[in-house]
Amino acid sequence: MAIDSKNLDDAFAALAAFDWGKDAAPLAAIDAATIATRGDAALRADLEKRLGAVLSSSASRAAKDYACRKLSIIGTAASVPVAAALLSDADNSHMARYALQRIGGPEARSALRRALETVKGDLAIGMISSLADLADAGSVPQLAKLLTADGPLALAAARALGRIPTSESAAALAGAKVGGEVGRAVKDAQLSIAESRLSAADRAGALALYEAVSKEVGEVPAGHRDRDVRVAAIRGMVTTRDETSSS
Repeated sequence: MAIDSKNLDDAFAALAAFDWGKDAAPLAAIDAATIATRGDAALRADLEKRLGAVLSSSASRAAKDYACRKLSIIGTAASVPVAAALLSDADNSHMARYALQRIGGPEARSALRRALETVKGDLAIGMISSLADLADAGSVPQLAKLLTADGPLALAAARALGRIPTSESAAALAGAKVGGEVGRAVKDAQLSIAESRLSAADRAGALALYEAVSKEVGEVPAGHRDRDVRVAAIRGMVTTRDETSSS
């Protein structure tokens, strides 16, 4: 598909002044160019550079939202710095994370880990969510430290570790000295890793985790939530042993 350079220039001029509530039709040339980048490396590089410039500009939140969505489709490691610069911006952090998750790769993961070191509150929980979505093994040490943070952060960290099925995650969860809601989230995360190991045919690893969770809860669980965890662990143990004996 041939892209008219003047139409594209006009579309980016419209994007610079774009905001929610305005007609998005003038942006159609950017939509078309995004599709046309497939198989056209030069066009992709040019479009990526232009979209990145929007993120670095004083354009509206709506314009940056649009640019992030397009970069989530065509973005490469070259777009990571401009997207990462928005991670600490409450208005634009969510869409910047969205773009970085879709771009992926070590550069995007590193940017999210660096942001987690500096942002607070809901923004930090967002970084944790993105790192979990990427199953980023490199973030495990940071997440392990957050298990003793304030409630929402600790909960997010525990849940994230359960979505990163590595030996390091399992060890961090096993060593967590936490109780209450966070403690329950830790047990749920351990069960999640056990299920991942079972799916990967690591029956010995899965069984060890199921047994550890069951033992930690005890034969007389403290409440209905702990009873549910113990039941899940026992079911996992039975399933794992059945699969082992039938293989």
